[in-house]
Amino acid sequence: VLKQLADACRKEDIKLFFYYSLLDWHNDDYFPRGRTGNDIQGRGKGDWDKYIAFMKTQLRELLTNYGDIAGIWFDGHWDQKQWDGKKFGKLQVDWHYDEIYKLIHELQPHCLIGNNHHLAPIEGEDFQMFEKDLPGKNTTGWGTSATDIGQLPLEVCETINGSWGFNLQDRKHKSRKELIHYMVKAAGYGSNLLLNVGPMPNGKIQEEHKESLKEVGKWMRENGETIYGTSAGPVPPSERMAFTQKGKTVYLHILDQSNKVFIEDFDLEIKSVKSFRDKTVLKHQKNEFGLLIQVPEDELDPADTIVEIILK
Repeated sequence: VLKQLADACRKEDIKLFFYYSLLDWHNDDYFPRGRTGNDIQGRGKGDWDKYIAFMKTQLRELLTNYGDIAGIWFDGHWDQKQWDGKKFGKLQVDWHYDEIYKLIHELQPHCLIGNNHHLAPIEGEDFQMFEKDLPGKNTTGWGTSATDIGQLPLEVCETINGSWGFNLQDRKHKSRKELIHYMVKAAGYGSNLLLNVGPMPNGKIQEEHKESLKEVGKWMRENGETIYGTSAGPVPPSERMAFTQKGKTVYLHILDQSNKVFIEDFDLEIKSVKSFRDKTVLKHQKNEFGLLIQVPEDELDPADTIVEIILK
C-alpha cells in the first residue's frame, strides 16, 4: 500500500509525508503502557529499549524503500505522559528523540521532522505543530503554550469536523466560512494549515467533506495570492481580522463584515489601499492613533473581505 501511495504521489508531483504513531497498542515491548489502549486483552509486558529499536527499524524501512520522503509527522508522545483528566504531567519514558531524529536525517537529510508533543521544539525538529489550535492560544488546555513557541516554521493542525478519524456520528462539519477563517488566521500567524479529513472505511471521502474541500479550493483559486507564500502580517490575528504579508503588500482579511475597520497603532507608511477583488481604491485615513479603512457595502464578502495595502 505504501509503495502504491509513494508511486502515486511521485506521479502527481505531491510531496509525501508519513504519519508515524509513537504509541502502539499491539507490540508488547511498548511497555510501560501509556494511558490509552489499556482495555485491549492479551497484552504482555515487554522491554522499552526493544521497542525503541523496533521503531528505528520501521523508520529505516520507511526512509529507504519508498524514495524521497518529504517529512515524518510523529504523534503519540502524550500517551506516555501522566494525565489527571485536565492536563498532562511528567513523562514516564525516554523516547530517544536524539537517536531517532539523527537516524532520519542521516537517511534522508531533507526529510522534515515534526512532533505533536505540545512542547517547545526539540533539537532535530524542523517545524512546530499546534493541534486543534492556533499558535500559542492553547484553548484546549492541553496544547502548546505561547511561551513554548520556538523559531521553527509553524503548522496548525485542524479537523474538517470534530474527529481525526472517520466518525459516522460526528456531525460537527465546519462550514465554508469557518474553514476559511481558520486558514486565514493560521496564515496570519505565519503558519501552514494541515486540514485533516478522515476517510470512510471504504477509502472514500464523505460527501459533506468533498463539498467543503471543493468550496475552499474555489476560494483559494480566487484568493490564494493572499495566503500562498505570505508571512505573518504586521498585526496579530483577532476574531475580527487577520493580516498576511508578501514583501511590500499587506493583505487585510476582514472577517466580521465590517465596512469600517480601525487598525490601532498601524504606523507603516502606505502607498495605496484597494479592494483585492477588483482593485477599487478604498477611502482610508491614517493618524497617530492608527489606520481607518472604509469599504463600500457592495465590496463586502460574507466570509472574508480582503483589502490590499501597498506599503511605501
